[in-house]
Amino acid sequence: MTFDHCSMPENQVKATSATPAGGPAERVPPHAYFAVSAIFHYLGPAFAVLLFVRVDALGVAWLRIASAAIIFAVWRRPWRTWRDLDRPTRRLLVGWGSVLALMNCCFYLAIDRLPLGTVAAIEFVPVIALAALAARTPRNAAALVLAVGGVALLTDVRIVTEPVGVALAVANAALFTLYIVLAHRVAQSDRVTGIDGLALSMLIAAAVAMPIGAWDAAPAFADPVALAAALGVGVSSSVIPYVCDQLAMARLRRATYALMVSLLPATATIIGIVVLAQIPAAAEVLGIALVIAGVAVHHEREVINLPSAG
Repeated sequence: MTFDHCSMPENQVKATSATPAGGPAERVPPHAYFAVSAIFHYLGPAFAVLLFVRVDALGVAWLRIASAAIIFAVWRRPWRTWRDLDRPTRRLLVGWGSVLALMNCCFYLAIDRLPLGTVAAIEFVPVIALAALAARTPRNAAALVLAVGGVALLTDVRIVTEPVGVALAVANAALFTLYIVLAHRVAQSDRVTGIDGLALSMLIAAAVAMPIGAWDAAPAFADPVALAAALGVGVSSSVIPYVCDQLAMARLRRATYALMVSLLPATATIIGIVVLAQIPAAAEVLGIALVIAGVAVHHEREVINLPSAG
């Protein structure tokens, strides 16, 4: 898997099929979609941590994926799209679905052992490599330095006390980078709409994760409260943020999106404080400030405003 920027010139982005041409979704700035994604990306997992007392981590991970898959199936009926896809696009969606399944499993096992903000910071580290591909100006280079410095302070790596948790967080980070690469390819595809591709990949992810987490999810089916909570986690973790990701990626260069992802450790830390009472140290607060400064300093040379179809 290569992390090439794009096959097109840097100042061009391929028209996408994520939203209807001239539709309401297109009039919303792509950065707004990212902001919604950033909030829900960790709000759902924070609620999932509270669910761990009823269902094991892998069970919660599978319930999240399965509930999202059911919602996408009812909403998009993606199997109709599958019949018309060529083989390379099908392989892309199978790969993306497999990454989604493994990423979610590693992530939930990690947050069962480490603070949410720590896992988020580790998750971001390899993503900075994608943003670095576009750091061709002094301003963007400075933005990357600030963001990396912030992540370094935020990363309270507990190798001695939680080596398994750290290993799972690192695995999740690598898979999250693949998620961005594959999700961006789907968002830019002219063979399938971004959201329909997401719906298909989520069904594939549910099938891939079933032998991993379905057994651990069994207690939830006898517990209506746990089942309802798991459905809420699926909506807030996999439906809302992933749809917003597709709508944002359709109009942002991959490297720009990757740098904006540096907001996620800050978002996760704040949500950890509010929902889980995970109070950060002074160094972590400074790290949040540096990450936000890095995003603020980053400059995208060209505002991308593309028509879409389908």
